Amino acid sequence: MVEKRLFHSVAEQISELIKDGVFPTGTRLPGERELAERFGVSRVTIREAEIALQAIGRIKIKTGSGVYVCEEQPGNDTQLPVVSAFELTEARSLFESEAAALAARNISDEQLLRLAELIKRMASPDEAISTDADQQFHILIAKASGNAAIVYTIESLWRMREELPDVKAAYESVCETDAAYRAKEHQKICDALLARNPDAARSAMREHFNRLIEAMLDATEKRALAEVQQRAAESRQRFLTPAK
Repeated sequence: MVEKRLFHSVAEQISELIKDGVFPTGTRLPGERELAERFGVSRVTIREAEIALQAIGRIKIKTGSGVYVCEEQPGNDTQLPVVSAFELTEARSLFESEAAALAARNISDEQLLRLAELIKRMASPDEAISTDADQQFHILIAKASGNAAIVYTIESLWRMREELPDVKAAYESVCETDAAYRAKEHQKICDALLARNPDAARSAMREHFNRLIEAMLDATEKRALAEVQQRAAESRQRFLTPAK
């Protein structure tokens, strides 16, 4: 079972207070400092909780104005699950590989041309443009499968990819290394679709996600090593500094 991050717990508590009318709809939430004191957490945790609540439509963060409780509150079916970036990528690999296999049988020439255009946009140095093109590429393949349930599932997986703070951060941590492979891997997927080859499309999509998981594992190892080195440096500074 995935350990629940602190900000998820805080977000759930704020949600309950909204439901109970402690924070009425349409009103402004207390500031970060006040909420941090109320829940006994840092302001960073409050900020992460608010981002998560905005993602599911409970609150609206207005820059320079504050955080407001939305007039219309979502039902429980819009709540995103707590998943890790690795779990999400594993799920994407399973669903999107089969979607690609189905798309190979149904994709239109117009959709293939659009995929080629999106691959070019992925080469943009602007990460926002590149990520948007990446998302459109995968959603278009889902739509080409001709299965509405698959489209819904893959769109939901992309919501998790973009709206869960930890998952989004994990994907962003591999942006630089991912760029070197992104166009090549997506072109291989496109070529398999162009050839109307379901097995090749499935394999190309699976290879793309396997490589992505490997890149995230490398990033996780580097981050853990950097944290260990930082703690060691702090210990040296504290315990090995000669007394004056």
